Amino acid sequence: MTGAIDGFSYGWVTPVVGYVMACFGSALGLRCTTRSLFDAPTWRPGWLALGAGAIGSGIWTMHFIAMIGFTVRGTRVDYDWPLTFGSLAVAIVVVSIGVFIVGYRGATLPALLTGGTITGLGVAGMHYMGMAAVTVQRGSLGYDTGTVALSLVIAVVAATAALWAAVQVKGLLWSLGASLIMGVAVTGMHYTGMAAVNVHVHSGVGDGSASTSSFGMLVPMLIGPLAFLLIAGAVVMFDPLMIIGSIDRVPESSRLEVDVPYLGDSGRLVGSGSFGAGGGDGAGGGTGLSAAVQFDAFAPADTRRLDENSDWRV
Repeated sequence: MTGAIDGFSYGWVTPVVGYVMACFGSALGLRCTTRSLFDAPTWRPGWLALGAGAIGSGIWTMHFIAMIGFTVRGTRVDYDWPLTFGSLAVAIVVVSIGVFIVGYRGATLPALLTGGTITGLGVAGMHYMGMAAVTVQRGSLGYDTGTVALSLVIAVVAATAALWAAVQVKGLLWSLGASLIMGVAVTGMHYTGMAAVNVHVHSGVGDGSASTSSFGMLVPMLIGPLAFLLIAGAVVMFDPLMIIGSIDRVPESSRLEVDVPYLGDSGRLVGSGSFGAGGGDGAGGGTGLSAAVQFDAFAPADTRRLDENSDWRV
């Protein structure tokens, strides 16, 4: 027989708390991604790893807070611990790949599409591996294929949008907005995935009325990831660049002197950066002028090169 599923046995408490934790982990992770763009190459992997760990821990915590409210009428729900913690490892490792791609390649379309797809699939992989850890006493779980596919699309699209927002470096509020998008990706994907679940309980099991919450089992498992998020939050909060706010504007040290083709008397290039002419002979095309470059949206110097083929418009 089909078991009656209740994903909200504690009302809106578990969805709201889960969403808050997803946003918190995403805010820390995306902020670390932004911070990595301003650091030396030797420190960048550390910030990206911290960010990926925060995002992975946040989405994993969200999932299992939401699962506290998951019950099946007439039977007991248990969890396989190795698979449960394995889903945490999957979340961190796969999200790390996506974050590192965007952190090193910048806001290019290929990087965002690749990184967003991998990050979204990491969110989905964590969810379905976590669901594989669910054991229903004398019963089994099934899924609706179409709804599962929809959950994957939600995760990938929202994760890509969040990573795009994270590398724009337009201020704290922009980063917080990106974390809200990522929170939607995680919670939307989770509850869409849960809508795909159906439970088959073997005949004669249970009295058809009792159900047991997983609160006592899941809460102790959340202590480690929550502690990591608090530590990551302390690192972000007490980082000097975060405190003085210079992470949200291009520092003077990022001004570059480059040679660009002569583009007319104005000496201006119009694009994603602002340029002030530093010299030039005013003669015809092909001669060079020295220009001081300051990017509105910062990217590491080693990923930017301007020449005759650069994608800029006069």
